[in-house]
Amino acid sequence: MALTPQDVSRIANLARLELQEAESAALLGQLNGFFSIVEQMSAVDTSGVEPLYTPLSAVQEVSLRLREDLVTESNQRELNQRSAPAVEDGLFLVPKVIE
Repeated sequence: MALTPQDVSRIANLARLELQEAESAALLGQLNGFFSIVEQMSAVDTSGVEPLYTPLSAVQEVSLRLREDLVTESNQRELNQRSAPAVEDGLFLVPKVIE
């Protein structure tokens, strides 16, 4: 999956970035390199390989130290939303960026 310069321009626009042509070209190469690595990794047959919850578990026995799932803080939604420019029904309102 190779990106085009138009793809980079669209991504930059969605991210509200203003890129110079040289920056856009460099970013195109970096993104295509990233997606190339992802394609290579996707091609590896991982059937029968058990997922790891930590990379250390591949080389040593690891026991999880889990804590009880208890509420430790009170609801501070209103306090946290005081500085928000727009809130409705306890939710942050944000401007639409994708048309």
